[in-house]
Amino acid sequence: MRLHLDAFSGIAGNMVLGALLDAGLARRALAADLAGLGLPHVLRVRRVRRGPIAAAYVEVGVPPAARGRAGDRVRAGGAAAAARVRGRRAGPGPARGGGHGADGGDLAHAGHGRRYDEIRRLLDRARLAPPVRDRAQAIFAALAQAEARVHGIPVARVHFHEVGAVDAIVDVTGAAIGLERLGVRAVTASPVALGHGSVESEHGRLPLPAPAALELLRGVPTVPAGVAWETVTPTGAAILRTVVEAYGPLPAMTVERIGHGAGDDRPGPLPNVLRAILGRDAEARHERVSVLECNLDDVVPEHFGHWMERLLAAGALDVSLQHLQTKKNRPGFLVRVLALPSEREALARILLRETTTLGVRVSEWDRLALPRESRRVDTPFGRISVKIARRPGGQLDVSAEVDECRRAALRTGTPLREVVRVVEEAARASLAGTRSR
Repeated sequence: MRLHLDAFSGIAGNMVLGALLDAGLARRALAADLAGLGLPHVLRVRRVRRGPIAAAYVEVGVPPAARGRAGDRVRAGGAAAAARVRGRRAGPGPARGGGHGADGGDLAHAGHGRRYDEIRRLLDRARLAPPVRDRAQAIFAALAQAEARVHGIPVARVHFHEVGAVDAIVDVTGAAIGLERLGVRAVTASPVALGHGSVESEHGRLPLPAPAALELLRGVPTVPAGVAWETVTPTGAAILRTVVEAYGPLPAMTVERIGHGAGDDRPGPLPNVLRAILGRDAEARHERVSVLECNLDDVVPEHFGHWMERLLAAGALDVSLQHLQTKKNRPGFLVRVLALPSEREALARILLRETTTLGVRVSEWDRLALPRESRRVDTPFGRISVKIARRPGGQLDVSAEVDECRRAALRTGTPLREVVRVVEEAARASLAGTRSR
């Protein structure tokens, strides 16, 4: 299943959860999974209208008997409410796009919250499915790294204010649960609409987008929202940063479900909702990739392997080297790197640092790609990864990860070709079993 997030009015944690609920996530299953957190909370889901669109609006509260810590109070209206708790009126316009965030100010408490290591331990102890736990941990890790960069402190010293309370933990974990429960295996998103202005927060008055949110949006395509309030919270930006693999228009897919998650009711050119579109991949899907290139006439051949490893480890989709005849009739090479648009800046920095090039050309290409996924299968050599691609007509191609097979071959003394054969046969048998059920 593919999910496309249409963030034409921005994104926040509770908007994501509301959109997934509206798209078919069963509330009872969500509540049962959230119970594994061991955090007392009340999940409120209401049907609201934002302009002409009906949407699900999610709020999280803490029962009165469980309000032992100040950082776990019920949210009461974003940064405006947080300012009222401190006896001040918030700055111009409400702060948020309808969800929970960090620096932007979404929780009604002053100076309280949780340290990052507390949240990490809480998720480690929680009774959650491993993919859910891993995704929630990744989202909070992205938040912590952004906060650390913004404030110039080590990640270990990050203390979340607004984002540390129960509602944000529920939003993030609930989003991870929704993706798993709905069988989402790929996520794309539209360019993200950003508001402008300023907002009061635990750190004082801040410009919009909030610093942590903007840090998380590095490399992400954005467009002006044309509104003077916060449309993207750090929590929403962290979810985007963690789960989205590509940005652009609605990809080629067969639409099956549509959900709308509501933010607060704000005036603007478009209704304040996040649209979630679920569907099946077309036989060949449209993707947008960044292409980074540079010409070199002084390559040391032994060094190319090092560049390739660095680039692939940093997220490159492919790295290639082609022979050229360069200026002054010198033999040279073209280095070409394919990447997601969100990763192009980081990969360009590696090329500029590791090679002798003085510049990197960047362009964007459309490409048609077969639906594909990676999974691990049980084999006599242990659990080994395989890539699975679906060709037009439904034929499945299975390809074992050669590096993992090579390690198994060296460990067991088995010929590599035999390991590959056994792994791919195990994968095909697993797929056949899945289809028969």
